[in-house]
Amino acid sequence: MSGSSAQTKTIHEFLAESPDVDSSELWAQFWEILSEAKDRITAELPVQPHPSSAGLDYWATDDASYEGAMNTFAGEPAADGPHAEWLVHSWIGNRKNSILDMNLQVWLGPEVDVPHLIIVFGTIPQIFFYSEFVSRRDLMVETDYLAKYYEPQNESFLQLRGDDRFTWSVSHGTYMRAFLSPVAHSYVAERTEDVVETLREVVRERVDTWLGWVREATAVPEAERAALRQRDHQVRTYGYTLDPMNELSKKFLGAERVEELVAVRAGFQQMEETA
Repeated sequence: MSGSSAQTKTIHEFLAESPDVDSSELWAQFWEILSEAKDRITAELPVQPHPSSAGLDYWATDDASYEGAMNTFAGEPAADGPHAEWLVHSWIGNRKNSILDMNLQVWLGPEVDVPHLIIVFGTIPQIFFYSEFVSRRDLMVETDYLAKYYEPQNESFLQLRGDDRFTWSVSHGTYMRAFLSPVAHSYVAERTEDVVETLREVVRERVDTWLGWVREATAVPEAERAALRQRDHQVRTYGYTLDPMNELSKKFLGAERVEELVAVRAGFQQMEETA
C-alpha cells in the first residue's frame, strides 16, 4: 500500500478489514488520559454539569451494539479572567467491536481569544489521534496571532509529523480539513504500548501549553466580545454537525438519535442561553 492511500483510507475501510477487535484495554487507557487532562483543566477553569446531558453519563442500544457517555459542562464568566464556556468529555462506539471515538473539547468564553482545545482518541481498530488548537482569528491575515500561538508549536508538530510510527489521516469532510490549524495532529498508528505512551506525553504537553496561554491571556476589549462569541458558536456548530463520523453513527443509531446527541454535544441549548 502506498503512503498516499494509507493517508486517505476511510474509517469504513479500516473497520471492514478488522470489524471485531476488542478495544476495551485501549478504551481504559485513553479515557484515563482524557480524564486526567479534564481534571487539570477544570481545576483552573471551574465548570458545572450542564442539564442537557442529564441521563447520558452511560447509554447503550438495546442490543449493546453501540454505547457511549456524554458529559457536558458549562462555566460561569469570571470577574478577573477567562472561563470555559463549554466543555465536553465523551465517548461513543463499541469497546468490543473495533470502533471508538473519545473526546475532550474545551471552548473558552470571549473574554480572551486563546485558541480552543480539542483532544480526540479513537480505535478503527488501529489507534486514531487528533488534537487541535482551534484558532479564534483568521491566521491568513492576523499573523501576530499566528506568531503568538502557532509558530512556537511548529517544532513539536514537525517532530510528531516526522515520526514514522504515525501515518497522517486525511478527513474526507472538506469542512473538517478547513478546520485544521497549522499544528493540528491527525494520525493513525498501530496498537502498541509505546504509541500510547507517546500520545500520553503529547497530550500532557498540549495541556501544559494551553493552560499557560490561559493563565497569561490578555483581555479582549468588551466591544469585540459579542462578535467573537458569535464566531465561536458558528465554529462549534459546524465542527459537530459537519463531522463525517456522524454518518457512521447513523448506521448504528439512526439519523434522529444521532442528531439528538450532536445537539447535546455541540451545546445548542447552552448557546441559546448565552446568545
